[in-house]
Amino acid sequence: MEKKSVKIYIIGAGISGLIAAKTLEENGYAPILLEATDSVGGRVKTDVIEGTFFDHGFQVLLSAYPQAKKHLNYTGLKLHQFKPGALIFKNGKTQRIGDPLRDISALFPTIFSSIGSIADKIKIFTLTQRLKKKTIQDIFSSTETTTLEYLKNYGFSSRIIADFFRPFFTGIFLEEALETSSRMFEFVFKMFGEGYATLPDKGIGAIPEQLSNQLHHSQFRYGQKVKAIDAKGIQMESGEVLESDATLATVPIDTATGAVNFSKVDWKSCDNLYFTAEKRTFEEGIIGLITDNDALANNLYYPFGQTASGDVVLSVTVVKSHTLSESKLVDTVSSELQKHCGIVTKSFLKKYTIKQALPNIDELAMNLSKQKMKLHKKLYVAGDYLLNGSLNAAMASGEVAAKQLLEDLT
Repeated sequence: MEKKSVKIYIIGAGISGLIAAKTLEENGYAPILLEATDSVGGRVKTDVIEGTFFDHGFQVLLSAYPQAKKHLNYTGLKLHQFKPGALIFKNGKTQRIGDPLRDISALFPTIFSSIGSIADKIKIFTLTQRLKKKTIQDIFSSTETTTLEYLKNYGFSSRIIADFFRPFFTGIFLEEALETSSRMFEFVFKMFGEGYATLPDKGIGAIPEQLSNQLHHSQFRYGQKVKAIDAKGIQMESGEVLESDATLATVPIDTATGAVNFSKVDWKSCDNLYFTAEKRTFEEGIIGLITDNDALANNLYYPFGQTASGDVVLSVTVVKSHTLSESKLVDTVSSELQKHCGIVTKSFLKKYTIKQALPNIDELAMNLSKQKMKLHKKLYVAGDYLLNGSLNAAMASGEVAAKQLLEDLT
């Protein structure tokens, strides 16, 4: 049978689905992607409104991700780099903690800041060097503990945990208790140490756009909601049944019924708010952290570049769960920005409530086993929820599932 006539359906045009399609195309196949929304990207999307880019949540691309280096063209994305470290807002004071080896401007602010002791800062350096020597394979085969226990066991003081690690990694892990696996902490810390947190010039959504533009034989069908996958084929919400030679699903599938079931995965959520501000109070490319335990706002930054109107735009992430209405949340966050950061907001622009921001996974892994990726003869699954919550995992799972599908086809 002609390769391009083999009917392979990919459910979901997020990062995993796009990498799977890219892998299949590179091997001569022409998959069909069924996407429930009206665009590619899945949880990685950017809205463009009147020349302003609004990412769906504060997401960054860590330039050291092995899969990203393999599948993305960084030059084409025109990546902006965040400065290592963060700007800490505590007790009305603003202090910088950074990596003087990569950003000399952070040398004196880091040394003289009260965010942790000199011993803490030396430990950050030694941990960075230690993890540079530790392979990713070794990280994901290490004994798991919580991130909090890991930091305590390494000897970090309670002060630097409270003032830096907790707010910084709350914004990454989307949970305040630092209960996330130490494997994920080591992996992310290693990636920060070997590269930079970056954002494409046109927002995080430029990543799936670049991947989709590389696909020349795949078909995209938008607004296609899949209900279930069984022996008869792909059951669509519309009642249509699609027959396939193989199906690769990047959405959670109930193994007993074959139904698409997002509730099968425990998800972490957050709110992302955008404001205009009176002025930029610190330079772009720095992440600000609010350390006050009672504050709703966690991290903030000024997106790179100017808007079409010339306004200063500010992005703020709220990780804590709350029951506030949109207007009350906006008022609360605006007050916190002025109180803790000295930032006066002019207007509220947009809010994203992201209920499925990150998968909450107990046993983190780097590699997807055949048992996990192949549910039955014609059905394969991929997605970061099967490994760990990262762009790297989304790409890795999409590639390996597609390769397994190819191996079985041939």
